[in-house]
Amino acid sequence: MGIALIWCLALILIKWITSKRRGAISYDSSDQTALYIRMLGDVRVRSRAGFETERRGSHPYIDFRIFHSNSEIEVSVSARNVRRLLSFQRYLRSSRFFRGITVPNSSNILDDDYNGQAKCMLEKVGNWNFDIFLFDRLTNGNSLVSLTFHLFNLHGLIEHFQLDTMKLRRFLVMVQEDYHSQNPYHNAVHAADVTQAMHCYLKEPKLSKSLTPWDVLLSLIAAATHDLDHPGVNQPFLIKTNHYLATLYKNTSVLENHHWRSAVGLLRESGLFAHMSLENRQLMESQIGDLILATDISQQNEYLSMFRSHLDRGDLCLENPNHRHFILQMALKCADICNPCRTWELSKQWSEKVTEEFFHQGDIEKKYHLGVSPLCDRQTETIANIQIGFMTYLVEPLFGEWARFSNTRLSQTMLGHLGLNKASWKGVQREQSGSADDVDPTFEEMDSDILPQEPRLS
Repeated sequence: MGIALIWCLALILIKWITSKRRGAISYDSSDQTALYIRMLGDVRVRSRAGFETERRGSHPYIDFRIFHSNSEIEVSVSARNVRRLLSFQRYLRSSRFFRGITVPNSSNILDDDYNGQAKCMLEKVGNWNFDIFLFDRLTNGNSLVSLTFHLFNLHGLIEHFQLDTMKLRRFLVMVQEDYHSQNPYHNAVHAADVTQAMHCYLKEPKLSKSLTPWDVLLSLIAAATHDLDHPGVNQPFLIKTNHYLATLYKNTSVLENHHWRSAVGLLRESGLFAHMSLENRQLMESQIGDLILATDISQQNEYLSMFRSHLDRGDLCLENPNHRHFILQMALKCADICNPCRTWELSKQWSEKVTEEFFHQGDIEKKYHLGVSPLCDRQTETIANIQIGFMTYLVEPLFGEWARFSNTRLSQTMLGHLGLNKASWKGVQREQSGSADDVDPTFEEMDSDILPQEPRLS
């Protein structure tokens, strides 16, 4: 009887000590930030090798909280912390992800976490009419994690690169969390949408028969992280407010450089590719950077001219690794601005969201007398005018050349939606102004060499 009592007291003591020493933070701690760090497994240890990565979570770029009341701040921060805790609790319950094993058919795991509708949607992830907004709702705001993990498995990347599924899941969770959910447009749902579009392009005949697993891996990571930690304001805003990132990157591709360095930081934190050689990891980081930097819209004309010249000469050879990499850059550029090529129901939602983000920046600029950036003045701009200019000077030329390169049913579908959506916005414009010929000149000013081209199909 005495021995049993001693064992009982010993177990109680061990349990009490364990509860006090888990991660050096009590599970009863009211410090939500500390709780969040503990649940991550303290993943903020950073590599000292290679170039300096951007520190995760070290900057909101612009602390927009100064524009709100204290009560609004408290509600926003509290809600964000609750969402993070709930999402990580969800992941912890899915214990198979945290055993470091490869799951032969990861789509079955969705049944444990989400209802069957999300699984059904993933079976059609290669369809161009995939509704990312619906998928995000079905996955409780985890569209980027769920979709990208599924695509890694679908393309055989987990097995080919011997990836630890726990580390992959952790990496994707960190990526999703580092997108700003308060951004109407540049958020994790946009990243998931771009990743889904990239998957559609990777399936195109010319690409699917030429790309290596390495190419696919780079493409999906770059798509998922291409706007990582986007502040919801553009580069000119950062420059004119003397933001330190503008100084760091010398006013050149400021946001894209930050997205890239932030992505590299998360790759190193997660240890996803720690089993690879240093040389391969550095090559991966560099090539992911090449893809993300290509999404800088101010470099649109340069890339488009190179693409057009290759197509005119007919000298693209996808057996050449450099040519394949260039095509992946063009594919990511297309995926990034493909919203006008979606169905009207999806395209219209994206148009409203990006315009809301523009106008929010314009409101801040007005309030603090910073000078309103082009396209950001809600008093003088409309969604229709902005979208017609965007389609005319940026989207049509790019997708016209992409259709020359890959003249497939998908390309024709995208051009068809583009034409219909442009006509729809012209109808809206006509109702608003009585004229269908008004096109916002701002896009011409951005790059006068980018003019609408008639699609030349081979």
